[in-house]
Amino acid sequence: MVLVTIRTAIIFAVLLIIMRLMGKRQIGEMQPFELVITLLIAELACIPMADSSVPLLYGVVSVVAIFVLHEIFSLFDLKMKPVKALVSGKPSLVVNKNGIDDYQLKKNNLDVSDLIESLRSAGYFSLDAVDYALYEANGTFSALPRENYEKMQTSLPLVIIDNGKYDKKNLALTGLGKEFFDGILREWGVKNVKRVLVLTADGTGKMYLQEKGEKFRTFKAEYPGGKTW
Repeated sequence: MVLVTIRTAIIFAVLLIIMRLMGKRQIGEMQPFELVITLLIAELACIPMADSSVPLLYGVVSVVAIFVLHEIFSLFDLKMKPVKALVSGKPSLVVNKNGIDDYQLKKNNLDVSDLIESLRSAGYFSLDAVDYALYEANGTFSALPRENYEKMQTSLPLVIIDNGKYDKKNLALTGLGKEFFDGILREWGVKNVKRVLVLTADGTGKMYLQEKGEKFRTFKAEYPGGKTW
């Protein structure tokens, strides 16, 4: 028991030193290769701590070797832009002046629901509240709001159509039938719901409509009986 405690203390001290040497970015927002290195270090450190038959030196040498690899990759990351893009990836602009970039979303294994969730987490509840939005190489989300965007967020928008399919749960929450929104689509020249990337509607009647490969449109619709939510 004493031996295990001593081995654990030594590994802990080595890891603490290594993590401090890796810099503040390693502790905060990590690039993909840094996440891999961190996971490897954690796995390698566990082996000599849990198995006393494994020489302690093996664990220390492995962790130091990973640190050296980290420094080499960091050097390439700073000095060589093509390598940086290959190893760490590039930011993906998922919202621009035309609306949502469906290609960039798919490229990052995301969908419209993921984007809307990220927007809400950043404090933007309407898709038209931002001019630009992107996912950084480390996965963090950034957005540039439109001027006076607060005025565009008077009611919580619900996603009615997501990638060509009606959201039955949100459709029920509106209390409006599918036929009502089919009529809205026909009014705006959309012949097939499968062409719709996203349609949102808020309680005031404001709607955000974007067809696949097209610029988004926002407009006001009047709900039957003056309904609001």
